[in-house]
Amino acid sequence: MPNSWIITNGRIIDPAGGRDEQGDLYIIDGRVAAVGAAIPPDAGRIEAEGCWVTPGLIDMHTHLREPGEEYKEDILSGARAAAAGGFTGIACMPNTTPVNDCAAVTNFIVDRARQAAVRVYPIGAISRGSKGELLADFGELKEAGAVAVSDDGKPVVNSQLMRRALEYASDFGLPVISHCEDIYLGQGVMHEGPVATRLGLRGISTAAEAVMVYRDIALAEWTGLAVHIAHVSTAQSLALIRAAKERGVQVTAETAPHYFTLTEEAAAGYDTNAKMNPPLRSEADREAIREALADGTLDAIATDHAPHSCLEKDCEFELAANGIIGLESALPLSLNLVAWGILSPMRLIELMALNPAKILGLPAGTLQSGAPADITIIKAGQPFTFSEADICSKSRNTPFLGRQLPGRAVLTMVGGEVRFQKGLL
Repeated sequence: MPNSWIITNGRIIDPAGGRDEQGDLYIIDGRVAAVGAAIPPDAGRIEAEGCWVTPGLIDMHTHLREPGEEYKEDILSGARAAAAGGFTGIACMPNTTPVNDCAAVTNFIVDRARQAAVRVYPIGAISRGSKGELLADFGELKEAGAVAVSDDGKPVVNSQLMRRALEYASDFGLPVISHCEDIYLGQGVMHEGPVATRLGLRGISTAAEAVMVYRDIALAEWTGLAVHIAHVSTAQSLALIRAAKERGVQVTAETAPHYFTLTEEAAAGYDTNAKMNPPLRSEADREAIREALADGTLDAIATDHAPHSCLEKDCEFELAANGIIGLESALPLSLNLVAWGILSPMRLIELMALNPAKILGLPAGTLQSGAPADITIIKAGQPFTFSEADICSKSRNTPFLGRQLPGRAVLTMVGGEVRFQKGLL
């Protein structure tokens, strides 16, 4: 296929340029070109009438399981799932086996990613082995290709270590992504509330998240440095983040589609596909998440794609692994926010493309002339029933099978090359 194209008659949505208009998009040699540029005679043509043409979506929170647990997912299968979901770039968390805490593991990921369907951005560990004891070598990680640091999956319990991480990471321009959880308050398996009581399951209070959100905001405010809060799930945390932003603290935050779609009631039948960390929360928390996406308190929607096999999920709720897959379902679920009138299309693309790229410092998230032609074409008004046929991940752990969703990506292009398409070519 060519890497020069004319995408015609689409609704071009580009938050970076404030552009929301019907028109054509020109791509020459893998980059966005000005309309009217001399298109090569062998350029392809894509008719996008009735579709949104947007910057490629960026998922800043993906678990790819390689190295170490390739039976759940690997870099290539995760990238295929990402392309099918409309993502042109994914940032993979370091909780692999071994942990991505050194150049050797980062180099392995970068090398494997050369064959991947989308761009893969490694995130290095904050601490060696993610044990929370000694800082990893951030300079080595940055040089090998890491775009951020995080001990995601585990909180950095030691506050002094977290402070030093913020200071050390700033020297290398690496964002610090915090998994906010007080492990002593978080010793449960679902949200602490009436459903947990009814099921006889140990609950996790909202304070388990909010206490650590407060600590990391305090550290960011004291040092004058930036911190990014991962997978926010509670109204209490959002109130802290909103107030901190009003004071000028450099804090950004993300949530995931399951937190604005589901509540604790999803676990009522001991469905292990409703088990995750942080857990699904109350109706009030879900509404607070939706409001925070609209008012700017939250900066990004991330998938927290966490693939597990039946070995980890087909068991007692107490013993089941946390997490669900999300790369293929994130955009369709997020389109509900537009359908419900909560977000504008422009705001949604800001949350899923522009802002993740900004937070991670990536040359992406825009359709401005000269930018890499990483493009997602979305059919927002094409309802479908989400099924296993839509899943490219190795794993199937999702609570959304059989759900009617309002639309999805129909074409994903990376560097001017089509990596996924469904019904456009």
